[in-house]
Amino acid sequence: MIAGIIGNTNKLKGNEVILELLLNLKIAGIDYMLCDSLFQLMQDNGTIPPSDIRFSNLDDIGNASDFIISAGGDGTFLSSAITAYKYNKPIVGVNLGKLGFLAEIDISQLKEFIDNLKHGRYSIDERMVLNGFIDGNSDFSMTAFNDIVIDKGSWPKMIELTLFIDDVYATTFSADGLIISTPSGSTGYSLSVGGPIITPDADVIALSPISAHSLTVSPLVLDRNKKIKIKISSHHNFVQLNNDGQKVFEFTPPITVNIQKDEKPLKILRTIATDYFEVLRSKLFWGVDIRNMKGY
Repeated sequence: MIAGIIGNTNKLKGNEVILELLLNLKIAGIDYMLCDSLFQLMQDNGTIPPSDIRFSNLDDIGNASDFIISAGGDGTFLSSAITAYKYNKPIVGVNLGKLGFLAEIDISQLKEFIDNLKHGRYSIDERMVLNGFIDGNSDFSMTAFNDIVIDKGSWPKMIELTLFIDDVYATTFSADGLIISTPSGSTGYSLSVGGPIITPDADVIALSPISAHSLTVSPLVLDRNKKIKIKISSHHNFVQLNNDGQKVFEFTPPITVNIQKDEKPLKILRTIATDYFEVLRSKLFWGVDIRNMKGY
């Protein structure tokens, strides 16, 4: 078993977490390889990397590893997931950030996490992935594990969005944008604009308008197989698209964006049993009556 380790050097202020992770993997007899950026981190912190550590680029890690460990926050998890998805490898996140909704393993759980790996106490979950492309632009496509966001960009006024579902006209509305979310992404940006919380095992897609100029435009939940088409109009020079907050693309309107579920899922490796609703309560305070919480 080989673990491919990808880390966010902005979160990893020192080497302690990585070295502790490597030590525990070595004790458990699990081989590992690290991304090149961690070599630079160790050098910058005055550490001479042990000679038995193998540093590789992301493609080599994707090819050679059996699973990928993402060390950072949820953003690191999403960027690391690109490699995991490309090479069809399971991914697990060690949380060094604030929320850690996707990167579920806390530093305090490292030993338990690795012990479970060693003894085969883990499962592989599958999460929905979205694909997006633009009419008339065969060179462009985007993949999202959380969401695809249509945004007005720096333009101070709203953009006009016309929505079609399976080529059937649904509605036209003005807004700052629109979030097209997977169940995994429903607790991210979509949630902040009033979108629904969707459990990861639900096979649906959520559409959440951003500051719609109408009291009647509400979030919409669609079956996984629906094909979504959005025509975007604006008087500005460009509108923006982004996937998972990782990359931002600018296009001259009007454009038509097509979004649908990808046939291949993202694989999530889970070694520590966590109750989804417990995570909602503990990290997002969902359903918690703050009047009964002491110390707040």
